Amino acid sequence: GDIVLLAKPVTLTEGDRVTLTTDVPVATDGTSKPEKLLYAVSLPPVHGQIEHINYPGVPISSYRQLDMVAQKVSDVHDNSHGAGKESLR
Repeated sequence: GDIVLLAKPVTLTEGDRVTLTTDVPVATDGTSKPEKLLYAVSLPPVHGQIEHINYPGVPISSYRQLDMVAQKVSDVHDNSHGAGKESLR
């Protein structure tokens, strides 16, 4: 089946951290188990990283939708100066 992904923009400034929840990106693939969907970070943020809250400071390259439901994934800004708009893919 088709996969549908809806996303909302999030604004971070120096030193900010935002917890990724299903209010920001949420996906469905038509099965009855969307919590098992795996997100792969193919293009990480230029001025920060995606982290699991149990392992601060360690960037991750994938996470499950269940991790977002449990509020265990964060986008962390690295305090880079001159950071402009960027996106996470």
